[in-house]
Amino acid sequence: MYTSEILSLTPENVWKYFYELTKIPRPTGQMEEVTKYVINFGKSLNLETIQDKVGNVLIKKPATKGYENSKTVILQSHLDMVPQKNSDVVHDFTKDAIKTYIDGDMVKARSTTLGADNGVGCAMMMAVLADNSIEHPSIEALFTIDEEVGMDGANGLEKGFLKGSKMINLDTEEEGELCIGCAGGRDANITFDFKPENLIDEGDIAYKVILKGLKGGHSGVQIHLGHANANKLMNRFLKEVVSNYEARIASIDGGSLRNAIPRESFVVLTIPEQLSEDLIDLVDEYEQLFREDFLGIESGISFKAERTNMPESLLPVEVQDDLINAVEACSNGVISYLADFPGVVESSLNLALVKSTEQNIEIKLLIRSSSESRKDWICSSVESLFSLAGAKVEFGGDYPGWQPNANSELLDLMSKIYLDKYNEEATVMVIHAGLECGIIQSNVEHKLDIVSFGPTITGAHSPDEAVEIKSVGKSYDYLISVIENLK
Repeated sequence: MYTSEILSLTPENVWKYFYELTKIPRPTGQMEEVTKYVINFGKSLNLETIQDKVGNVLIKKPATKGYENSKTVILQSHLDMVPQKNSDVVHDFTKDAIKTYIDGDMVKARSTTLGADNGVGCAMMMAVLADNSIEHPSIEALFTIDEEVGMDGANGLEKGFLKGSKMINLDTEEEGELCIGCAGGRDANITFDFKPENLIDEGDIAYKVILKGLKGGHSGVQIHLGHANANKLMNRFLKEVVSNYEARIASIDGGSLRNAIPRESFVVLTIPEQLSEDLIDLVDEYEQLFREDFLGIESGISFKAERTNMPESLLPVEVQDDLINAVEACSNGVISYLADFPGVVESSLNLALVKSTEQNIEIKLLIRSSSESRKDWICSSVESLFSLAGAKVEFGGDYPGWQPNANSELLDLMSKIYLDKYNEEATVMVIHAGLECGIIQSNVEHKLDIVSFGPTITGAHSPDEAVEIKSVGKSYDYLISVIENLK
């Protein structure tokens, strides 16, 4: 059942198009249906609608009377969303619609990500394209694909696809902020290969250790909040239970997506039966320890152990020990802050995923930094650490940061409009997240003047994601005012 109560909200067109997007499964990598929808939307308005080779969609709307000589403005958002759900919820992101509901002054989804990042931005663009009462210069509405993993749409943007010289990105998540720069990023992929051990000590029994209830969240814009990392917490426990309780690890499954702070971790281990009660006591102790360590930050930490079927194999002792020691030593969270923007993160590392198969253990990290030099340095330290532990280390998915332009005419105009409309100054920000702006600039042969803004979204990249209703209306109202003043 689709929930449609958000259709009662205003601005009606914005929420209508967002609702339509929630009905289309659109995790990163599954873009065919949603791009077809956007293409059909553009053609239904009799607007020029084209798609480049990688899959990005561009809808062009001619200037209204009096704006014929104004510079073309680009509006840009990405179509994909992060697929995250709570483990106790049945939801297939490749098939199922997002179930939205209104909770006070917020719109949320039922135990899944909402997709307001960046579905609301796309919906605002569609509302602008559909509204013929707005006065505006010529518009290029760029809907990019596969932003959340690899920024493939922006990276693959065809040269010459865009003609506009000013660009408004709608992927920032705090109303009242104007973003003029962001961090770049790089993926680290680490692999421990092994041959499983099939000999399990007689008298051992198996337990499944379950860590869940953590907040998780966006590994960029929320990394400074100190949310617990499920992989780090589980590893802390594993180090003690392996060292002091003769435990052996059979399998591990922690985290899910590279750009999300891991919320859950599951481990199957064996232990001598006579130590089973000690194990239960130790799990209880660690649950209390985790809750105390993250008091005021994490309120829902759950750490439990339950009997399970005996596994068929175990990790080799040396691989088990190397894994635990490497994860223990690996940095996680904020690495450095920007000196010129107090409180803004410069560099960070997210230990996103630790997952075993029958033949290897995969670890996935995301390194972010607005400094290319520091990004290289962090990657070098990761490579050294895991190489010493005997793992294979590979890097990929590198994308540049977006360097701030202090002399931006678009920023000056947007700041003035915000002050005039709302009698308060907008906050000019550089954010620690991967926006597409810098990549798009690298694929456009002429200089772009870029500013990013958007409505308030909380808990992005987690099942707690929510968008503030009034901020959507305010952001759309502001967007129209900006467009109308680009004469």
